[in-house]
Amino acid sequence: MKLIFATNNQHKVDEIQYIIGNEFDVISLKQAGIDIDIPEPHDTLEENAVEKSSTIYKLTNTDCFSEDTGLEVEALNGEPGVKSARYAGDVKDFNKNIEKLLFKLGNENNRKAQFRTVISLIINKEQHLFEGICEGEIIFSPTGSNGFGYDSVFVPTGATRTFAEMSMEEKNAFSHRKKATEKLVLFLNKLNIR
Repeated sequence: MKLIFATNNQHKVDEIQYIIGNEFDVISLKQAGIDIDIPEPHDTLEENAVEKSSTIYKLTNTDCFSEDTGLEVEALNGEPGVKSARYAGDVKDFNKNIEKLLFKLGNENNRKAQFRTVISLIINKEQHLFEGICEGEIIFSPTGSNGFGYDSVFVPTGATRTFAEMSMEEKNAFSHRKKATEKLVLFLNKLNIR
């Protein structure tokens, strides 16, 4: 089964294909020949995920899915949340986003945070949502060079290193995206049985 993944982020495509394995063929927007930047105008991850999958479905009339992920920091009332990718401005610059996050947190003792992923799947013209959460905390300065986004400042609960210090396999033991993707795969497998 081929599914279009409504993203231009190759890191996310690689991560999700790694989780799904060979059961389903995940096609990026680029591979599908679609060159658009889908807006994320909404105030919730759920609405933005639905916006992206709906846009691609209308364009292609093909089964597809999208995801929106946010880092939610307790001491910042859930910021950056839905604005995670553009926290420091309209241009996606994760170094600046991390700088802003660490500046706003300052010497705050409560460093609790969670990554939350919402996947929106459109299959057989029906929409389905799947959520994955990974709890952890924000460290005081970036460490590690793997991954992307806020990975270098986030240590998941039960770990001693940041996501950016982990291999893909290690990260997937904790990953919010993996939890949401596993729910998606479970759903697709049940669908295939019918």
